[in-house]
Amino acid sequence: MNINEAISGRRSTREYTKEAVDELIIRRLINAAVQAPSAVNQQPWTFTVIRDQELLDRVSREAKTYLLATVPAGTQSEHFYSMLNDPGFQIFYHAPVLILISGSAPGPWIVEDCALAAENLMLAAYAEGLGTCWIGFAQGFLNTPEGKHVLGLPAGSRPVAPIIVGHPKSAPAPVQHKDAEIRWIG
Repeated sequence: MNINEAISGRRSTREYTKEAVDELIIRRLINAAVQAPSAVNQQPWTFTVIRDQELLDRVSREAKTYLLATVPAGTQSEHFYSMLNDPGFQIFYHAPVLILISGSAPGPWIVEDCALAAENLMLAAYAEGLGTCWIGFAQGFLNTPEGKHVLGLPAGSRPVAPIIVGHPKSAPAPVQHKDAEIRWIG
């Protein structure tokens, strides 16, 4: 698969089979992630791989509670409240794996560095025939002392990119992308 096929074909997947993802594949995805550029080549990331479904269920419940208490009112609030109040909604969509990319050292570009690694990981997963989705609902809770404690993360780590990975039940439908707004100067 060439890079343009991967970029244009990758979609956020929210329905997974129960099939496990092989450890060697997970290692290949993380190897792709660490090929990402980082500011001053610091490579300030760590990868936490969670395959324990009970732990993912617990994090989902606690993240939902955290979000319901902290999400500001706005245009998305009603939709979010409906999802978050649904006891059957698991924020990780019952994917078999969560790979959490965290910043391991303080720095002004930790988020950008981890996001670049996440994109590499998601593109590599697509090339392996896997689905992924960045779970924004998990970020706030995982950045609390309680969230870090649940996953055994060091207090100084900064969880940035919670990426679920698994075998998709079906191919997600294509999405319409807006034309790029381009401003030319010179």
